[in-house]
Amino acid sequence: MALHWTWERFDHLGVHALHDALALRCRVFILEQGPYQDPDGADKHSWHLLGYDDAGALQACLRVVDPGVNYAEPAIGRVVTAPEARGNGTGRALMQEGIARCQAVWPGRGIRISAQAHLQRFYGSLGFAAVSEVYLEDDIPHIEMLWSPPSGGAGR
Repeated sequence: MALHWTWERFDHLGVHALHDALALRCRVFILEQGPYQDPDGADKHSWHLLGYDDAGALQACLRVVDPGVNYAEPAIGRVVTAPEARGNGTGRALMQEGIARCQAVWPGRGIRISAQAHLQRFYGSLGFAAVSEVYLEDDIPHIEMLWSPPSGGAGR
């Protein structure tokens, strides 16, 4: 599935894109995975990557929280694909685009994630390495992982 990417700071998303992102996040994170506070203060300190299909439906999105807000590094989070877009490479395309966008904004920096533990192998295939033990976040097992740029300049 070819996606058309939108990459904006929170203040420049526009109400329609913000609605699309929050609706998809709610559909997956709240309705599928259980209740927790999804929109938080970090949204306002983030870049947001949205992937729309040819029909204009949001199929995938993530946010990249600025360094110094959650971690020393930029942090990819709220990674979500629409249920109907799973299993066809959409999540991989989303993460690859997210990593590329991070490198464009923060060249040579590492990227940190708090990944759901069952997705450790997926994130590992994208170059992320586990840097913590498994812990509970919103009653879901997570693991902290770090992506280091090819030059080895992580955490600058």
